[in-house]
Amino acid sequence: MSSPSLKQQLYREIARIGKAVCHGNRLELLEYLAQGERTVDALARLTDISVANASQHLQILRQSGLVKAHKEGQHVFYCITDDEVVRLLASMRKLAETHLAEVDRLVRSYLTVKDDLEPIPRAELLDRVRRGLVTVMDVRPQEEYASGHVPGAINLPIKDLEHRLRDLPQDQEIVAYCRGPHCVLAFEAVERLRRAGYRARRLQDGFPEWRESGLPVETAGSRD
Repeated sequence: MSSPSLKQQLYREIARIGKAVCHGNRLELLEYLAQGERTVDALARLTDISVANASQHLQILRQSGLVKAHKEGQHVFYCITDDEVVRLLASMRKLAETHLAEVDRLVRSYLTVKDDLEPIPRAELLDRVRRGLVTVMDVRPQEEYASGHVPGAINLPIKDLEHRLRDLPQDQEIVAYCRGPHCVLAFEAVERLRRAGYRARRLQDGFPEWRESGLPVETAGSRD
């Protein structure tokens, strides 16, 4: 039998990426890691799987070059290797929305039913932020916000929203964002804000896409 051609060898190696992302849990892990580095224990809690299971998935992602790790003391922290991973996830999401009827049905049934208004594009939001026309609200947990956020955004996790409505200006439109275009947190935030009488919209996607596109980013303490 003849040896595989160069093209066959290349495709075989490229297919390792496909194998790595062909599991729902691994896609969810990548979404969380796109927000910032985390330990396996934290990822297991977030995805509601066992630590052993999360560790196994992370090793597959690491072997495929999508994830890297470093040790600090007794803890090992994982993160995505670079923003190419964000672009890969975005491409997969767009393909699924376009070609898979079940994905379209789920988005319409559980997300756009909460907010069917056109979300605001990244460039438009940046322009309006610079002109002081909007209040930007990051509804992710505090540790994700601290790792990086849209400049000037206030951190108001969805669990605290009802108790902190008074902190939000009523004379400005509020733009909420979270982990990505399918992150339910932003949809829920906009729904609650409108119910309370605020003018509110969503960012077109989430923070990883904002950072990947080269737009300015703040981290905890970067305003000093």
